[in-house]
Amino acid sequence: MTAKDIDARETAAVLVRADGEVDEESLAYLHEKVAAALDRPGLPPVNGEVRVRRASAHHVELPWSGRTDIRVGSDLVVVHAREASARELADRLHDRLRSAAERVTHRSDTTRRTAAPPPWRGGPQK
Repeated sequence: MTAKDIDARETAAVLVRADGEVDEESLAYLHEKVAAALDRPGLPPVNGEVRVRRASAHHVELPWSGRTDIRVGSDLVVVHAREASARELADRLHDRLRSAAERVTHRSDTTRRTAAPPPWRGGPQK
């Protein structure tokens, strides 16, 4: 891998990197999808990196792979995906990243928890 094989863009504090033969159109679409998943009100500060790679071997069934290492507040969100095309990979990463970020933001919601554990876990007996 040489310096010209690596392309980097930044979405807020999230760096989008590409290794190998990734065209500008695919990288721009991925950039839009990452921005759409993370530019939401209510999210704590976000920073990290998204890496996309296309396998150079022609016989690989799913040549596109992606990985995100993103900090949402104090939590680390790691998402992996492998797909046949760049658009499918961007869509899959968007869905998984949005879902993981939503889980992190709602993890501390006390409105979703019960007041006491159920009886079979040592809660109050009726």
